[in-house]
Amino acid sequence: MSRRLRIALVAGEASGDILGAGLMRELKRQYGEVEFIGVGGPLMAAEGLNSYFPMERLAVMGLVEVLGRLPELLVRRKRLILSLIEARPDAFIGIDAPDFNLGVELRLRRAGIRTVHYVSPSVWAWRQKRVLKIREACDLMLTLFPFEAQFYVEHGVPVRFVGHPLADTIPLEADRQAARGELELPQDAPVVALMPGSRGGEVARLGGLFLDAAEQLLAERPELRFVLPCASPERRAQLEALLAGRDLPLILLDGRSHTALAACDAVLIASGTATLEALLYKRPMVVAYRLAPLTYRILRRLVKSPYVSLPNLLAQRLLVPELLQDAATPAALAATLLPLLDDGATQTAGFDAIHRTLRQDASCSAATAVLELVGAA
Repeated sequence: MSRRLRIALVAGEASGDILGAGLMRELKRQYGEVEFIGVGGPLMAAEGLNSYFPMERLAVMGLVEVLGRLPELLVRRKRLILSLIEARPDAFIGIDAPDFNLGVELRLRRAGIRTVHYVSPSVWAWRQKRVLKIREACDLMLTLFPFEAQFYVEHGVPVRFVGHPLADTIPLEADRQAARGELELPQDAPVVALMPGSRGGEVARLGGLFLDAAEQLLAERPELRFVLPCASPERRAQLEALLAGRDLPLILLDGRSHTALAACDAVLIASGTATLEALLYKRPMVVAYRLAPLTYRILRRLVKSPYVSLPNLLAQRLLVPELLQDAATPAALAATLLPLLDDGATQTAGFDAIHRTLRQDASCSAATAVLELVGAA
């Protein structure tokens, strides 16, 4: 190519670091000489990112934590914007972290720098007026899901559906026998994966509930075995405390959620990205979620979507059962999951088609879209 590209990227957490690294790798493969500046984690640094400050300074969860760090975040954003306006990159790519990145994108676009947002916020579900800011801030939105792209088309925002990286990495047909061998599970016993979430609050609300449901399932099917992946040492300690005094044939795993999904026959699972992983592994599931009562009442008024789980949003119909808040009882969870152990295929019949739709070689598609935007394709 005749000129060296300068691309700015900002990722705010580990998932964004993964997406950013894949995108950077593809930009280099497709174009050649690319300089990367901005903010990212170790994976993006390994691909050549010159990071202005550690990504961890942006990784803040929870309202109280954000308020405590707000002065620092505002100062960092202001300095970042000034640095990027001075650097004049060919494009700026904000990866997720919309509360931080959309403000950066708006300022940079007004300064004549092309802007891309990678991973749509949930504007289609709630706070839909945010799409007006997105339309003003972004030259291009890159979405992981097709229903998101349709929303932006309807609201006049330039958009490209690039697919989901998980659909690229998870095989179309998982090897259940090999996964069971790896986890030392019997090949002939039915196995249920319990996945109550990765955050402390989720495990506090759902961990005991899922274990109660497992006890009810075991009473009906004594041959059952259970696996429960722990997202971190803290979650493992939390779950070990919840297991105290119970007699369940259950294996706690350190991470290895994909191995658990490959090994199991059905999944009891918290709403979130893990439901997409269960779909891609073609495992029948029951989705549950509980929030603090006041939070649930507020969100119920704000959320426009009839569904909360990704499989149902992708199918645009009730493909998997959703038991939310007071409906999520041990008896209801067990009764809904039990039939799936004998006839899970009815639920999973549509999973393969969704997997193939999402399998777009996401990093490659995203890089192509960026290069087309800057006139370098």
